[in-house]
Amino acid sequence: MSDDESDASSASSSNSEPSAVEPVQPRKKQRTGTSVPPPLEIAPTADAAKATIQKQANSSSIVGKNNKSSSNKLIIILDQAKLETVKNRRGNYELLNCDDHRDICKKKLKKDPKEFRPDICHQELLALLDSPLNKSGHLQVYIRTCQNVLIELHPSVRIPRTYKRFAGLMVQLLHKMKIKASENGTTLMKVIKNPMSQHLPVGTHVYGMSCQGTLYSPLGLAKALVPLDPNGGETICFVIGAMASGHVTVEDHPYIEKMISISEYPLSGAAAINRILGAIEHQWGIV
Repeated sequence: MSDDESDASSASSSNSEPSAVEPVQPRKKQRTGTSVPPPLEIAPTADAAKATIQKQANSSSIVGKNNKSSSNKLIIILDQAKLETVKNRRGNYELLNCDDHRDICKKKLKKDPKEFRPDICHQELLALLDSPLNKSGHLQVYIRTCQNVLIELHPSVRIPRTYKRFAGLMVQLLHKMKIKASENGTTLMKVIKNPMSQHLPVGTHVYGMSCQGTLYSPLGLAKALVPLDPNGGETICFVIGAMASGHVTVEDHPYIEKMISISEYPLSGAAAINRILGAIEHQWGIV
């Protein structure tokens, strides 16, 4: 037998003895290249956010010591929404809009078709009801149409995503005065009586949104006008336009205390809503 074969046989015999071999620990692969980026910041839990808000509220002079903790909601009024119905040639009612009823707007109503934009109200409702502020139960939405019809929306209502289905829902609401859920009979939308001031809680501070108002940054607006504690303090209401042109005026809403703006540039209603709600959610710790 050769020396190589003897060495191989001796190595195989030694490997067959389990007591002579020590287990080999697997080595972790070392990463090469660039350094590992830091992990994303974890959002605070609901309890931690609530504790932080309560701590800020106790140290602030905005919320008094004698105020009772109660559920507080931000109120949004969509003003001058173009929600009108018209009968078509087949005898069915449709929501009047500039795309499908241009001749009716010009010849029959003698108005500019560009003013009839119910899709603006649709976009603003989607921005409001899809927000974390509404899903957390801190938002109440009203609509005031150009015909001075007041509409109250339940926070759990789901607005259709497509405009065609939204238009059919609005026609049904304006004719039946009420929309109920098919499952449990909850009133999701209903027409309420004027004036709007009787539906606002006592002591509500109302502010109108206009590009001609006092300029605030979104975070500055939340710190200056909105209470720190979402479960107490004073109720705040914002009046936001839902029309193609024009402004929210104090003549239409005499209870408005101040006109404010959140950008140097003209913004769409949905963009303004996203900026306002985002700042308030940040202040209230709603993620």
